[in-house]
Amino acid sequence: MPGPGPVPIDYSQPNQARFHDALLGGADNYEADRELLRRVLEVVPGAPAAAKELQLWMLRAVRFLAERAGVAQFADLGSGLPSAPPIHRVVQQFHPRARVAYVDNDPLVLAHGRARLVDYDSTHFLGCDFTDPAGTLADLAVHLDLDQPVGLVANAMLHHLEDLDQAKKVLHGYVDALAPGSYLLLTHLHNESPAARELLKLYEGTPLQAVARSREQITELFDGLRILEPGLVHAHQWWPDGPRMRPLSDAHETHLCGVARKD
Repeated sequence: MPGPGPVPIDYSQPNQARFHDALLGGADNYEADRELLRRVLEVVPGAPAAAKELQLWMLRAVRFLAERAGVAQFADLGSGLPSAPPIHRVVQQFHPRARVAYVDNDPLVLAHGRARLVDYDSTHFLGCDFTDPAGTLADLAVHLDLDQPVGLVANAMLHHLEDLDQAKKVLHGYVDALAPGSYLLLTHLHNESPAARELLKLYEGTPLQAVARSREQITELFDGLRILEPGLVHAHQWWPDGPRMRPLSDAHETHLCGVARKD
């Protein structure tokens, strides 16, 4: 059964995908998103650089799985607006016929994503709700071979589910359906970060409302999986491409990141 499909656009409220686009200096956002960005920059001025670091981490991790682990299909839950470069271009450097499915129920994301994928018959944008694993998996199965390993990307999504048990249930609704040899890429707000706590105050009462969790709680999300080295770390600590060239700020410690394998 297909997922519930896109949700209506509310221009009066900030939106996760559009706010992230504004954070990265994009143009696909509205005044509500930019107003929240201005408030964020007042208290966490390093937020844009940290957001870029998280994006670079995801691309490094995807490249690692495509090149070193041979993973040739990916599902990106709550993908947001297409990044530069998008996941499929990274993966298809190593597997030209790799299949990538982006999942998001924001209509702006779907419109932009599908418009940019008209030349890619092995890449798709699905208008599903990530909190409905059964419905989303049914749609994913049309485009991916779930009997073969999949790279499941769950970046900055599960901290929007306040109840930890619900977050684990949603995530493992996907993980349990994947073939052995699949991988999970996950980022999550960390409650030991003062900058994360400041962000959560600003997000309160908006559609971006979230919860930061402890290292132990985030580790629980990986139950049944084998976390790869270097473990659960900040984005800039996960196998960087070279020596650090730009300064770090407190904002770079807002999230923990990890990659894990289903054996």
